[in-house]
Amino acid sequence: MGFGVNGYPVGDPPTELDQFMLALEKTGYLIFWVGLLKTIAGGLMFFPRTTPLAILMALPYTFNILLYVIFFAHQYLVVGIPDFAACALLIYCYFDWYRPIFAGPTSGPIQDSHGGEHAL
Repeated sequence: MGFGVNGYPVGDPPTELDQFMLALEKTGYLIFWVGLLKTIAGGLMFFPRTTPLAILMALPYTFNILLYVIFFAHQYLVVGIPDFAACALLIYCYFDWYRPIFAGPTSGPIQDSHGGEHAL
């Protein structure tokens, strides 16, 4: 790190990662849409019925944070690892709710709300 004309610290020249992050910031995508998604997911976690959905909504950006701190920002490992670990723990705690997603097709006939066997 060098010093500028007036003695203020001047950072190193931007790397390719810095340029990419600045480009993402200029688009507004990263700040608005991802922030909106995180806010909605956080709000849904307050209601027991929607908590499993909120956890699945939070998983992609917690995984992205984990990869970012592992490969690029090692100084933030203290934040990234517990963030992902908390999301993984919540998925483990709610795994009974997710279990039907991984179950195979049912062998019995499908009934619609009127009691018929061939709803589809």
